[in-house]
Amino acid sequence: MAELTPMMKQYLKIKEENPDSILFFRLGDFYEMFDSDARTASRELDLTLTSRDKDPNKAPEERVPMCGIPYHSSDAYIARLIAKGYKVAICEQMEDPATAKGLVERGIIRVVTPGTVIDSACLDEKSGNFLCGIYLDSQNAGVAFCDMSTGETHVTSFSGKDRLEHVVNELGRFSPAEAVVNDGAAVEERLTEVLKEKFHCRMENGGEGRFFPREAEQNIRAQFGDAGWESLPAGNPAAGMALGGLLKYLYETQKTDLSHINHLDYYEQGRFMELDLTARRNLELTETLRNQERRGSLLWVLDKTKTSMGGRCLKSWLERPLLSVIAINKRNSAVAALVGDTIRREELAAAMSGLGDLERLIGRITYGTAGGRDLAALRSAIEKLPDIASQLSAFSDRRLKELTDQLDLLQDVGELISSAICDEPPFSVREGGFIKAGYDAEVDRLRSVMDGGKGLIANIEAQEKEKTGIRTLKVGFNKVFGYYIEVSKSMTDKVPDHYVRKQTTVNGERYITQELKDLEHEILTASERAVALEYQLFTALREKIVAQAPRIQRTAAAVAEIDALGSLANVAVRDGYCRPDVDESSVIEITAGRHPVVERVLKDSLFVPNDTFMGEKEQRVAIITGPNMAGKSTYMRQVALIVLLAQIGSFVPAAAAHIGVVDRIFTRIGASDDLAAGQSTFMVEMTEVADILRHATKKSLLILDEIGRGTSTFDGMSIARAVVEHCADPKKLGAKTLFATHYHELTELEDTLPGTVNYNIAVKTRGEDIIFLRKIVPGGADRSYGIEVAKLAGLPDKVVARARTVLEQLESENGVQYVQPRREKEQVSLDAVQEGEVLDALRRCQPDTLTPIEAMGLLYELKQKLK
Repeated sequence: MAELTPMMKQYLKIKEENPDSILFFRLGDFYEMFDSDARTASRELDLTLTSRDKDPNKAPEERVPMCGIPYHSSDAYIARLIAKGYKVAICEQMEDPATAKGLVERGIIRVVTPGTVIDSACLDEKSGNFLCGIYLDSQNAGVAFCDMSTGETHVTSFSGKDRLEHVVNELGRFSPAEAVVNDGAAVEERLTEVLKEKFHCRMENGGEGRFFPREAEQNIRAQFGDAGWESLPAGNPAAGMALGGLLKYLYETQKTDLSHINHLDYYEQGRFMELDLTARRNLELTETLRNQERRGSLLWVLDKTKTSMGGRCLKSWLERPLLSVIAINKRNSAVAALVGDTIRREELAAAMSGLGDLERLIGRITYGTAGGRDLAALRSAIEKLPDIASQLSAFSDRRLKELTDQLDLLQDVGELISSAICDEPPFSVREGGFIKAGYDAEVDRLRSVMDGGKGLIANIEAQEKEKTGIRTLKVGFNKVFGYYIEVSKSMTDKVPDHYVRKQTTVNGERYITQELKDLEHEILTASERAVALEYQLFTALREKIVAQAPRIQRTAAAVAEIDALGSLANVAVRDGYCRPDVDESSVIEITAGRHPVVERVLKDSLFVPNDTFMGEKEQRVAIITGPNMAGKSTYMRQVALIVLLAQIGSFVPAAAAHIGVVDRIFTRIGASDDLAAGQSTFMVEMTEVADILRHATKKSLLILDEIGRGTSTFDGMSIARAVVEHCADPKKLGAKTLFATHYHELTELEDTLPGTVNYNIAVKTRGEDIIFLRKIVPGGADRSYGIEVAKLAGLPDKVVARARTVLEQLESENGVQYVQPRREKEQVSLDAVQEGEVLDALRRCQPDTLTPIEAMGLLYELKQKLK
């Protein structure tokens, strides 16, 4: 240590205080990294590794490695490191190197982590970036989420044996980038695995030191006020502990103003529909199951928002469907009002187009990283608010009226920025040139000095000639003496006494005066002083805007909701959605329902709509049979998505819909091996089913696809039947269930199990070929179509032919009955029906508009009714 330079001693001391971060150490115009940090940065950022140690006697491996990046372009490099899960500690020069005596003082100004980043280069503009705090003990669990870029903060808590499951489900809502956990949470393997494997989330074990109850209370009161603390449940301290640990971590890493984090949302279990990770994945709410892409997800269909704020708002609605019928209908009514006025809706969308991200702009301004362009963007956004308010005021809907009232036009803030910031400010506020002319007299004077230096010198030259009568007098400049007055030797006798001689030349003498030296100092320092003064004015302006942050945040929240509502309305009009009737009943009734994503991606064919009815007592469980690829899974998912859409307040893809609110949606669709955890496909399937049966209630909707397929036929059939019976029995569960199966024997349950009904996918056969009609019709499938599907999949003809031979042998040898026996019904003639179901269906149909597939589906439906 004694052999190190003072600068390296300073570096090592600061590095010792930040051992888990890559230290960006400011040296002049560069951020430098040394030793292990340099090796890491060189590898991750493709930087050239060098060394400051030039001692020729040292071997290369003995020299301290080093690499660096220009400080003014550091954001892109930081973004790349953060994306890879690293923390970056920014060490700045805390004093001007030009005036510093000895070693320049340096210190950490902030630590950038995946959960605390606010730079736009590191963020998805339509997704939140959440830091998560988790507290877990033997009885309780608390989880808090904060998006530091906007100040959005949520917290909730749980008790009992299922508390960990609930925490994992909450993680699915927010997909945190980073989590701060206590010791109790850190030892839960299920939790740590989900954080790392499912969310690729950086985990910070805060121990118990960050979660002290008294300090948590102090920090929460300081950040959110007494009302924020009092909103937390007194009976479960875990919520406060989780939020306190999160705040403690923020204070440790962010050494600046966090006043924009000022509104706390505590929500209790029962406010939102709870979805587990499996349901979110299978329903493809925000990303596709196969490629994890946005395109092909439900959000991709719904998101036609015009602003980043609106996009984030809509995504949060999709992640947190409502359970309150009042709240659902309030949002739904706003969508209906927008759907009903096309002109105003389009004008409103046009008014919001190009509007800046108010939420993240005020976050950066408060945090202290905003530049002149951020303020200009805020000014441009404010200029659009009057048009938005004007368009919105025309609606009479209650919620839209409330949003109009919340829309502060912020005219004073806009005028303040307009008076101070030029129209097109430069990127950096450290180089000047962004303060508008006329805002500050001293800045204008200094700019005049900078721009008019030659004119000032010419004026002095003319004045001195007139005063002295020396016609050959000239004012010049060189790097040695600066500005000087030169007089020819023939005129030196006229030189005034206050001239001070500085140099003799061949042709004359050179002098200086106090006035000339003062002017020289002013000209040479004008640029530096102007830059410093502009930054000082910018800082003062920023503080004035920060004082208005709550107003700006309220307006941003209103704009975001207006944009999200407008997006739902536009999609409803574009795709022909209907307004659902949402209530507290236990009925799901959908007429001509469609899958919102599948119908958008179909190119060469029309989507075939299907009806659904599920009651509290009758048709509570639907057993759906039919071949693979026929559309069973699509049908079941579309029912789940229509219910979910209704509960976020959206219109739904159907001709009509009556939705009784469900508390949870569970899915068991497909499975895969989890060999790393020692689980086979069947084990994964059974684990998922066990979780569903343990957590579902009578108010839940269950989507179960091919239960029991991973084991032997009789084992699988027995499990499947037992699951159906459990779901259908109101004394055990009694949940609304869509149950797709290849076990045709289960269709017998329609006769013996109350509340159970059979449906199948209509199929048209032509010889050995089949056509899927995609239509759900009453009754069980009359046979299995496995061989036909195998043929469609491209199985060689010889293999298909052999399969048919083997099937015939099995049927004859074992007496296996593949045709499902049906209950005997008296066949009814058309004459006897009169005003019955068949004639009603014929009267309702429009033959001129029916497609061939729809016509065939109608025929099969009528045929089923006559059986």
